[in-house]
Amino acid sequence: MKFYPSLILFLLILSSCKESSKDNEIVSTTINTEMPAASNAPQVDNIPLIDDQKNYSITPIVEDLDNPWGMTWLPDGDLLYTEKEGRLYKFNGSKSIEIKGVPEVYLRGQGGLLDVTVHPQFEKNNFIYISYASKMGGGDGGNTTIARAVLKNNKLEDLKVLYKAMPNSKKGQHFGSRFTWDREGHLYFSIGDRGNRDVNPQDIYRDCGKIYRINDDGSIPHDNPFVEIAKGIDTIGIKTAIYSYGNRNPQGMTTHPVTGKIIAHEHGPQGGDEINIIESGKNYGWPVISYGINYSGTTFTDITEKEGMEQPIYYWVPSIAPSGFAIINNPAYKEWNGNFLVGSLKFQYLEMLYMDGNRVIKREKVADKIGRLRNVKIGPDRLIYIAVEGKGIFKIEKK
Repeated sequence: MKFYPSLILFLLILSSCKESSKDNEIVSTTINTEMPAASNAPQVDNIPLIDDQKNYSITPIVEDLDNPWGMTWLPDGDLLYTEKEGRLYKFNGSKSIEIKGVPEVYLRGQGGLLDVTVHPQFEKNNFIYISYASKMGGGDGGNTTIARAVLKNNKLEDLKVLYKAMPNSKKGQHFGSRFTWDREGHLYFSIGDRGNRDVNPQDIYRDCGKIYRINDDGSIPHDNPFVEIAKGIDTIGIKTAIYSYGNRNPQGMTTHPVTGKIIAHEHGPQGGDEINIIESGKNYGWPVISYGINYSGTTFTDITEKEGMEQPIYYWVPSIAPSGFAIINNPAYKEWNGNFLVGSLKFQYLEMLYMDGNRVIKREKVADKIGRLRNVKIGPDRLIYIAVEGKGIFKIEKK
């Protein structure tokens, strides 16, 4: 008999989840009425959203890009960025050079060449990591794949797949996938539920709807939360790379520059995008609990809290379709310093969240109407960089 860390309380008829306001989900209403004894829900009402103050400058860095999904920097300051259709580039300050040796990607819907990150000790090993959708593993369709390669002479060499989510699926949604590193050198990556919300997120024997944690060579850290559980006779097959579960589709993840905590946001249904502090072995509730509803206007759960499931520190109503996540740690940004930054695909601006500890106290639009904002990162110069679909990569400096 399999071990499940929580009971799956739903048997829904049909699910089709996407990432924008145009998405449509048609699902039957459930009858679950269990409620917790006390509420620890985040306070999201009456938090002001300030219009764009335009007290900053925006400088184009790389222009005329189609879908710049991931970006990071080499130690020499060169910018690496991905184009979702399957190309990786290095920008040296004057021109973009295509990096050869990128594996074939499964280009479907939200899938393609996604994030890129550099090993913390790149100067010693020249390792970079990419996340992408691939057909590996057999079966129709594809799923999220994590690979490591050596960057040498503008080419990826010795490419090694470190993790491949299974099973493959022909669905085009919810591949994840963002990277971040913790202070101990572990690599974290996210994989969305792949549109199979009623099966994948709450089952630790299955990939998808999870955040994972691996060593830099793809091996599993001994202190991952399900390593010991998986040693039981009745628990063989648990995915020991899992760090958290019950996640919908995290497309923003970062390591807090002060606390070192892993923080992620994820696409919810309508009115259910949320920010979570990611902790070992925790269940973030999808789809058992949620503050959202289907895009069709119907409900799929009538509870927002349940014992054993984590509450977000914030959720958006209406949904903003978040992508990319960064935290400012630079006094040059003055009153912005310490704020969270989240790109909005739906409303086409960079949202800045003023924080008091883990509580959002104010929101502000930045770069309003710039376009579908796919990514935001803090560069090695500690300045803000944003990637915008159909436009390119820009730098934001405070006046």
